[in-house]
Amino acid sequence: MEPVITRLPDDFRWPGGKRLAVIFNIAYEAWSDGQAPGIGPMGNVLKPGFFDTNAHSWASFGLVRGIHRLQAIADKHGVRTSVMVNGVICERDPATVRRLADAGHEIINHSWGMDVIPVYFDEAGELANLKRNHDLLTETAGVTPSGWISPRGTGSPISSRLLAEAGYLHHGDVNDDDRPYVMDFGGKRIVGIPLTMDVNDLPTCIRYGQGPRHMLDTFEDTFAAMRAEDAPLMLDVTAHTHVMGRPSGAWVYEAIMARVKESDDVWICTREEMARHVLESI
Repeated sequence: MEPVITRLPDDFRWPGGKRLAVIFNIAYEAWSDGQAPGIGPMGNVLKPGFFDTNAHSWASFGLVRGIHRLQAIADKHGVRTSVMVNGVICERDPATVRRLADAGHEIINHSWGMDVIPVYFDEAGELANLKRNHDLLTETAGVTPSGWISPRGTGSPISSRLLAEAGYLHHGDVNDDDRPYVMDFGGKRIVGIPLTMDVNDLPTCIRYGQGPRHMLDTFEDTFAAMRAEDAPLMLDVTAHTHVMGRPSGAWVYEAIMARVKESDDVWICTREEMARHVLESI
């Protein structure tokens, strides 16, 4: 079933008549037991069949230190973030997941692990993964997730429909607009909220090899360009706990947050808050 898509008109506005909305994402990620990320600080990939202990240790920093540093920054500035949480983290660090939810941060279903990607499943497998993580996150966090983002933002061709039918309000597996939009599957509506790569530490620092300050410069240029437009736009800022959760990068996340906080013409929101506003408005 193809969805009926409704995109935001140019005269759409965020609460308070504001034209620009900013979301702060935290990617709190982990891999299944025995799995390591396929990308890491070392540029050369190991031969097939060998476990990358370097990449595994690098990614584990996010659970040990990174999440605590990034949450402290958000709490200091009074910003409620949208936190992508893998199901496996609920087994490894349930106390932190509950603490994030208790502090008011949105908990987003991010699949079981970063190696568990919906596009690899048939419909039954995808539904089983969705339900498994949904139930575990609900039990661990004490709140029911209303949003989903697939690992690497790569859902299957039917993911949007399955999420809408499961009652989810929003997902981030789209990148074809600079505004959220509504997808209607026979009366089941879900908001596609782009997960953009413009101000995102993983592609900036790891894929393209730029330093943290480059992300700050990109943000400033993008922020200025968006504020100069008349259209209703959104900007999301993403920090991964194992990348910018380190002292070398966390300061950039805080600098961006402070810059947005001092801008009265901007609506700072979570993905759930954005989705609810869109669904109530159109």
